[in-house]
Amino acid sequence: MSGTVYGVGLGPGAQDLLSVRADRLVRGGRHVAYFRKAGRPGQARRIAQGMLRDDAIELAMEYPVTTEIPVTDPRYNDCLAAFYADCTGRLLAIAEAGEDVVVLCEGDPFFYGSFMHLHSRLAGLVPVEVVPGIMGMSGAWNATGLPITWGDDVLTVAMATLPEEELVRRIRDTDALVVMKIGRHLAKLRRAVAAAGRSDEAWLVEHAAMPEQRVTRLADVDRVTPYFSILLIHGQGRRP
Repeated sequence: MSGTVYGVGLGPGAQDLLSVRADRLVRGGRHVAYFRKAGRPGQARRIAQGMLRDDAIELAMEYPVTTEIPVTDPRYNDCLAAFYADCTGRLLAIAEAGEDVVVLCEGDPFFYGSFMHLHSRLAGLVPVEVVPGIMGMSGAWNATGLPITWGDDVLTVAMATLPEEELVRRIRDTDALVVMKIGRHLAKLRRAVAAAGRSDEAWLVEHAAMPEQRVTRLADVDRVTPYFSILLIHGQGRRP
């Protein structure tokens, strides 16, 4: 019988925010895989530090490219497609040998996560199960101490990689907002928020639910960490 590939959501960054099921799988997994940038330990692996069993066999899946090639360059998709195909083959070999594999995933595996690309390739070949996790944006808005939505508020989740004019439209047309993948796009995002007339409402949360968590008004930010930064605008909708 084939083993199962588990995509396990680790939540926003704190071990005590894992679900009971996720905690059990991470601590009991003999084969544990995770994504990382070459030369880095990987955020998912960092979250699980101290949780893995002593004889765990680790499989680090190192991205061949992150920001070195623009996403609009055809080489970007070609490179990542080959990478995901290789990762799929490695996981498939373990599962077909009858062993389970736990894939560590930041946040929730099905929310802008790399595991989705493995899932679509593995589904139908071996059993694949997804364990939901608390999303990073949930950790972020809780860090502000304010509800993100009220009543009939519409929440929009956008990527800072969008064209500036599209960001302006999305920011202007929604009640509550989450913007992810900020990184090098901070200046563009700041301009878009200003053009939408919402600079006074915007917050930036870095490393939500992690020891280095920081919550700052966007107007007071002059730089941003490359990863784990989320912009928030809270809804102000109907309430009793």
